[in-house]
Amino acid sequence: MADHEALQKLAAAVVAELSAASKAVSTAESCTGGWIAKSITDIAGSSAVFAYGVVSYSNGAKESILGVRQATLEKHGAVSERVVEEMAKGVLRLSGADIAVAVSGVAGPSGGTAEKPVGTVWFAWAVRDGTNALTDTHCEHFAGDRELVRELTVAHALQGVLERIA
Repeated sequence: MADHEALQKLAAAVVAELSAASKAVSTAESCTGGWIAKSITDIAGSSAVFAYGVVSYSNGAKESILGVRQATLEKHGAVSERVVEEMAKGVLRLSGADIAVAVSGVAGPSGGTAEKPVGTVWFAWAVRDGTNALTDTHCEHFAGDRELVRELTVAHALQGVLERIA
């Protein structure tokens, strides 16, 4: 279970590791509403490693800002592997960062379906490799209320960034 102190420590580790590697991160967030970016920018010195944050809560924002294709949204839905992959690549392209993380999920308490119940969150991390963005996607199913689902999402996203800093 995540908590605010644990998130602060995790964000501090992300900032320290990015700084040591001379790299920058960007975020593309839906269900977390900017909480990943906030966690990073709460840390002193983050301005050197945080490039860009986009809160793309609506499908329209995902399309117009991040370049998520309408066909992808229609075929797979906003909470899907393909959408977060396009979100991560989009924010990486916009920002020029080295690493990007994207999240989209069903935080609840409503909005879940049998296929995508409350607590379903898709993650994508994109890492610039010189010519393309290599992406890694992952789905989690978190239990808890809206606040806890969002907090656990932030922690998982930050941990994923930390693991991808080379």
